[in-house]
Amino acid sequence: MNYVISIIKPNLLDRLFEISERMELPLSLELHGHGTATKSMRDLLGLEFNEKRVVITVCDEKKTEEYIKAQRLHLYIDAPGNGIVCAVPIKSVGGGRTLAYLGGDKEQKVAPKIDYRYELILAIANEGCTDIVMDAARASGARGGTVLHGKGTGAKNAENFFKVNIASEKEMIVIVAPTEQKSEIMRSVIQSAGPGTEAGAIVFSLPVTEVAGFNFIEEERDK
Repeated sequence: MNYVISIIKPNLLDRLFEISERMELPLSLELHGHGTATKSMRDLLGLEFNEKRVVITVCDEKKTEEYIKAQRLHLYIDAPGNGIVCAVPIKSVGGGRTLAYLGGDKEQKVAPKIDYRYELILAIANEGCTDIVMDAARASGARGGTVLHGKGTGAKNAENFFKVNIASEKEMIVIVAPTEQKSEIMRSVIQSAGPGTEAGAIVFSLPVTEVAGFNFIEEERDK
């Protein structure tokens, strides 16, 4: 089973929910965010706004493929600026009822594979420091990212350990990158924007089973 994350333009949201309803996907959460494309890049792609919607759902392996295919057909996810979708494998699910609900009462296996072509990099940084994080990430090959806003609720000892204010407003930068570039991107972010810096970013990554979107169209064609 996969935790599928779709990052799309706001005007595509209703269409995506229609796809989810038609496929009888049991769980969809909507979050607000914005892209990290520079003004020059937005001008190049003809994008006026940077606002994004992040929709998260759970699919089995078969429905993950159908869901991503439907986004390619109906949301034109591979067109410039329309977004990106990726699937993160679920390692475990709490309780048989939950597993049955998410799997539509079908027998499911929650055992992700080991080798992945892409990884999802998550950087949690202090508010207003997205540019610092993204400049470091781009310097090591990252093509772009999406920003979600939140507030840290960590324990007080974490503040002393990481030298950052855990209870302050936070920004989570989400980046999808090829596995071979992941380590260098994370290393660059840690060096320029990690704990002890103004950004105070904490960085980790998750494996991705499937990915589609404009940034990855050429790689997908090579499969």
